[in-house]
Amino acid sequence: MDNAVDQAALAGSAVPHDLSVITLFLQADMLVKLVMLMLLAASFWSWAVIFDKFVKLRRLKRDADSFEEAFWSGGALDDLYDRIGNRPEDPMSSVFAAAMREWRRSMAKGIVASSATRVTLQERIERVMQVTASREMARLERYMPFLATVGSISPFVGLFGTVWGIMNSFNAIAASKNTSLAVVAPGIAESLFATALGLVAAIPAVIFYNKFSTDFGRYSGRLEAFGSEFSAILSRQLDEKA
Repeated sequence: MDNAVDQAALAGSAVPHDLSVITLFLQADMLVKLVMLMLLAASFWSWAVIFDKFVKLRRLKRDADSFEEAFWSGGALDDLYDRIGNRPEDPMSSVFAAAMREWRRSMAKGIVASSATRVTLQERIERVMQVTASREMARLERYMPFLATVGSISPFVGLFGTVWGIMNSFNAIAASKNTSLAVVAPGIAESLFATALGLVAAIPAVIFYNKFSTDFGRYSGRLEAFGSEFSAILSRQLDEKA
């Protein structure tokens, strides 16, 4: 009698040995598989965006340092514009080129040496720089909303897979009328795996979204500071030409 009880207990506590990632995916319900694939795709694309932004930020800092060094070197601004005006390679160069282009067009048409005309020209140049800076920042921040979306909804998508897996476990218990761990464990493992994938997708997306948002904010401030300094230089030249 005791032997029969021990065998029943062992049978009830038997757990599948193969709970590898691949096995959990293959044995999962079709809907849970779809959730896992969505989370894997989101994670893969997030890392692609993260790598792209990381490389771009490094290049932006390097190019900005190089441009500011050339800008403040004391050389003629017209010479600097002739070198980079047609093919600016970074946002700061683009802002400079847009302002110089508007400056040259106004100079070519001739400026009436009046206070109202000078103010209008300066406002137009400042507006051109602002529009150019906004356009460049929008281009740099492309796909940032994707990181924010992945970071915010991936845990809930994984939680949905978790709930569905647990429901499958309860259905298996009801169908087999067996409450042993061998029946319950696979569904619970699948559900927890979906939760883990949701966190794997969400955590890097949140971390790097916050980092890149801060870095892009600093770079935007750097562009604004350069635009203000360059506007002051052009304003001084207008006063000298008056």
